[in-house]
Amino acid sequence: MTFTLLTPGDTMRLLHIADLHIGKRVCEFSMLDDQRHILTQVLDLLRGGTVDALLVAGDLYDKPSPSSEAVSMVDWFFDEVAQSGVPAVVIPGNHDSAERVGYAAASLARRGVYVSPVFNGSVDPVELEDEWGPVRIWPIPFLRPATVRHYFPDATVENYTDAMRVVVEACDLERIEGAGAVRNVAVAHQFVTAGAFTPERCDSEVSVGGLDNVDAGVFEPFDYVALGHIHGPQRVGSERVRYSGSILKYSLSEADGQKSAVLVELGAAGDSPAIELIPLRPLHDLRRIRGPLDRLVSPEVVGAADSHDYLHVLLTDENPAIDAMARLRDVYPNVMSVAYDNARTRAEGLTMHDAPATDEASPLELFNEFYERQNGAPLSDGQLAVVTEELERIKVM
Repeated sequence: MTFTLLTPGDTMRLLHIADLHIGKRVCEFSMLDDQRHILTQVLDLLRGGTVDALLVAGDLYDKPSPSSEAVSMVDWFFDEVAQSGVPAVVIPGNHDSAERVGYAAASLARRGVYVSPVFNGSVDPVELEDEWGPVRIWPIPFLRPATVRHYFPDATVENYTDAMRVVVEACDLERIEGAGAVRNVAVAHQFVTAGAFTPERCDSEVSVGGLDNVDAGVFEPFDYVALGHIHGPQRVGSERVRYSGSILKYSLSEADGQKSAVLVELGAAGDSPAIELIPLRPLHDLRRIRGPLDRLVSPEVVGAADSHDYLHVLLTDENPAIDAMARLRDVYPNVMSVAYDNARTRAEGLTMHDAPATDEASPLELFNEFYERQNGAPLSDGQLAVVTEELERIKVM
């Protein structure tokens, strides 16, 4: 079955996003307010009249069983997308429950938001049209070889590339070029590689790589491939095959990056699409700061950037401060982690996070152990008394 959602004029412009991970917590910080802030920017783009369709390439949620707050946010987003009048094509990713994502697919499709159903052996395209002719968007949900073997028992499916190739070959793709020819766009959520090229990955991705890769060659029939799964925005082999990246920085490894949505302008069949990366501005950036504790909490340093950003702090003091986190959070309320980088940690290959901990050890014992590792001697009786008093004051004893 083909769903025809839109017949605009002019050239087709597609907005590609992925890896929303609604409901995700980073270092125990809820990202819901930050996610709503980004989704509002996406909605503003849709309402601005420069986008003909929205592509969401999987991982709407961070967990297969999301919280009620996460579900409410996704419902709100879909409702706002529908009200914008811009059609949307949405697929589930590996973090999603396909059943949950597709539970209201029929009613959403009537409002112009097409959500891929649970894979049943076929992929139904969503058809749009512009001045160059038809555009068919093929929503391919996250696939595993076992799932594809179930529906194609006679096919050879030994790996993820085989699985995707079988599904793509089962699609009724028209590849004739020229005026009025059909252009095909895939929306997929897989780990896609191109020959020796492997996408750059982030720490926030789970179980990515290894034997689950799909060779980009299986997508050769498509004019554009909107990918999700990898959190860094990048192309895979060519501009036609691209990851939009996640909508927010979900790990320290992403601190130096810029999140964006991909605006894709399709030309005639066979032409390379025009690509524009539209920056997404976070409510709170995620960044790292480094230096001595006293300097980092000084007014000149605190005032140099947004003190409410999510921070990973690397302290260079030779002696650890017992109240480092408390002092930092007095001026930076969203500190996510604190580690040390000094002569001893570099010599021993350690950071604060590497210090061993046990369920039985008290905070005082842990601090004493760490102090001894750092300084080569345990706390003196006087130091022990001061540390004990401070731990009691901040109520961690």
